[in-house]
Amino acid sequence: MPLTPLDIHNKEFTRGLRGYDQDEVNEFLDQVIKDYEIVIREKKELKREVEELQERLSHFSNIEETLNKSILVAQQTAEEVKGNATKESKLIVREAEKNADRIINEALEKSRRIEIEVEELKKQGKVFRTRLKMLVEAQLEMIENGDWDQLLNVQFGDEQEDTDEEQ
Repeated sequence: MPLTPLDIHNKEFTRGLRGYDQDEVNEFLDQVIKDYEIVIREKKELKREVEELQERLSHFSNIEETLNKSILVAQQTAEEVKGNATKESKLIVREAEKNADRIINEALEKSRRIEIEVEELKKQGKVFRTRLKMLVEAQLEMIENGDWDQLLNVQFGDEQEDTDEEQ
């Protein structure tokens, strides 16, 4: 067990013949007591500082550990976000490709229907032209027919009387 300043102060030496000078020994012991008290105070202060520094070190170690965990979580989250974004972009591209294929197929189908309609209209146009031509030819034939001259010579009602009187 270490000595305390009080132990040093209360220490009594046995006296022998022609022993040490008592005043010198007491003066030396007083100096040792003062120095020992200073050392003990410094030791207590250093111990307190060490404890404080250990607490701070522990605090900073906890912060470091928390930061490391946070960095790992952030990296994992970033990877998840990146993975999700990649998946989502692939889904969007696939959906866009499906829509593009559907639009193209619809446009091709519409184009085919229009082409069929155009061909049908061409056929109807030919039939109409043929019928119109036949109608016009029939009308021309009627006009060139001699029956017109007969119709012009026919007299009706009052006109017959007038023509009878003239005769």
